[in-house]
Amino acid sequence: MLRAVVVGLDGSPESQAAVEWAAREARLRDLPLTLVSVLEPVPEPVVQAPLMGAETRQHWIDRTPREYAEGLRLRHPGVTVGVRRLSGRPGQLLPQRAREDEALLVLGSRGLSGVAGFLVGSVGLVAVAHADQPVVLVRAGEQAADEHLPDPAGIPSAATPYRPVVLGLDACDPHDAVIGFAFDAAARRSTSLRVVHADPPRRTPAELAGTLRPWARAFPQVAMVDEARSGAAAGHLAAASQDASLVVVGRRIRRAPVGPRIGPVAHSVLHRAASPVAVVPHH
Repeated sequence: MLRAVVVGLDGSPESQAAVEWAAREARLRDLPLTLVSVLEPVPEPVVQAPLMGAETRQHWIDRTPREYAEGLRLRHPGVTVGVRRLSGRPGQLLPQRAREDEALLVLGSRGLSGVAGFLVGSVGLVAVAHADQPVVLVRAGEQAADEHLPDPAGIPSAATPYRPVVLGLDACDPHDAVIGFAFDAAARRSTSLRVVHADPPRRTPAELAGTLRPWARAFPQVAMVDEARSGAAAGHLAAASQDASLVVVGRRIRRAPVGPRIGPVAHSVLHRAASPVAVVPHH
């Protein structure tokens, strides 16, 4: 069970969008929100540069996270907002913080051409690969209205119903942690769930239906649409993300000799999706 929402804050447009998304998610889940700023070690010549002098650096350390927190409390009444400051490598420290807090981790990632897809930087990739908790990546420029259907006049609005949640189901190895996260996200948004998977090479449609049936019974308010597609699943998920409020994919936790891995489908979806993407780790 998730007990908090943790979001990485570095002042960039990407993290600003992630912070707002995280606040909305904290409200949906009735969970506290923690803003975590991580100060990476900076070489002395950079510290001495005019744009990164002691005064500027101290302002960021002391004031910026608190100012963000104050603004969030005004914009999202009812959400408890805290601030944490860490020093080290964010790609490893943020997943560790989320694991200790039993939290959903939210990070920002720059959108491609402002239309679709992510440019997932090294921090995002490292964090996703190291996380034992679900991680959501949010594009720069993501707005609340983007996750909702347009109003009757075709105008974006956050007051309309949510767009569907899309679940990328591994038909060869469906996992309850991933399925449960997707159903729960759809239920909290009072929207439907699109289950997208490639034609299963080792499971029959009846077997897949049996895997999903207990979740459909546990969440009777969620209308589920099961969509089998031929070909690579990542491309179908990227297409489905165009009309989704959230895409959910899984990542098997592997401690490989070369280090943690994300997996090809999750990696591709992260780079191509038009909506926020939740990566849910599982064993």
